[in-house]
Amino acid sequence: MFKIPPLAITLIKAIIHLASLSTLLYFYILIDSNRLGADPVKEMIHFLGKTGLNYLLITLVITPFAKRFKQPLLLRLKRVLGLYSFAWICLHFTAFLWLELNWQVGLLIEETIKRPYLTLGMAAGTILLLLSITSLNAIRKRMKQAWFTLHRWVYVALILGTVHYYWSVKSGLIEPSIYFALCFILLNERRQYFKSLYYSVFKKSKTIN
Repeated sequence: MFKIPPLAITLIKAIIHLASLSTLLYFYILIDSNRLGADPVKEMIHFLGKTGLNYLLITLVITPFAKRFKQPLLLRLKRVLGLYSFAWICLHFTAFLWLELNWQVGLLIEETIKRPYLTLGMAAGTILLLLSITSLNAIRKRMKQAWFTLHRWVYVALILGTVHYYWSVKSGLIEPSIYFALCFILLNERRQYFKSLYYSVFKKSKTIN
């Protein structure tokens, strides 16, 4: 079977960087040309958040794709995609704090407590922050097995992010529903892991009782 060479992985990474910069340029053009609709602030925030969610979905596609087609080198793309997901989510959060709340951190805390969809979004962002900080190889080596345990929280971040997006949309629920479907498909690809996790937790709790 044909194996993707290391050079191809480098080229794919270059394409990912180019695609991200192109998306950012497209976003700037939309703002500069006033093509963000009647509520540009809302559209800006949604654009940034949705782009971050898209990158997270693509990141989680890599592992099942690499396993199914026996292309282990594709796993090297996960870090760059995951970091871009976090970068777009940071822009999403910054736009919300700046344009909606005018940098009022106290109001941010109040709104996060009052609005469940913001609570979920903040939780997802916090998880991605921890995953990004620990993505360095030096930290990964020091954390050992704990690194794998922590990075499996990406599944929780995906669920929280998807629900956050669904709740934040006031109308037109078809698109968020598509994200729910994609989320289900990606988690279903990992059903063996979730089964083993369930049995592990169940047996441990049964032993303790």
